[in-house]
Amino acid sequence: MCTGICFAQQKPHRPGDELRSLNWDVIGTVKFELTDKNELLPIYSATINRFKDAEFDLTGYLIPIKSAKKQQKFLLATLPINQCYFCGQNGVPIMIMVELNSPVEFTEKPIRVKGTLKLANTNASYQPPVSITNAKVII
Repeated sequence: MCTGICFAQQKPHRPGDELRSLNWDVIGTVKFELTDKNELLPIYSATINRFKDAEFDLTGYLIPIKSAKKQQKFLLATLPINQCYFCGQNGVPIMIMVELNSPVEFTEKPIRVKGTLKLANTNASYQPPVSITNAKVII
């Protein structure tokens, strides 16, 4: 899944790069179950269900899903993209999907977003089951 570009940008993992917060801890309560049909389904805890369909804010690193200078739908992660967690060096961090109301320019610095927390009962192998929709960047 990782290309040569990823290897060129890879930097050693520095523990200080990983973002931690109470809201990331809430996201981290999601567990997964592998079904007989080989689907990876989310199991939501009571902790995260309290925030379902409510306003939620989160600070993380923007991980693009499409190549563009401005991003409106992207992944938000606890580690920066230059750590290249898909290459197996640093493990896979917690990630959620973010859908902004207005596009934002790509940045390697952490961004803070606020929107509605959505929980989907979909196969996590194809789409992140946790998302923040109708979001805006908080400065």
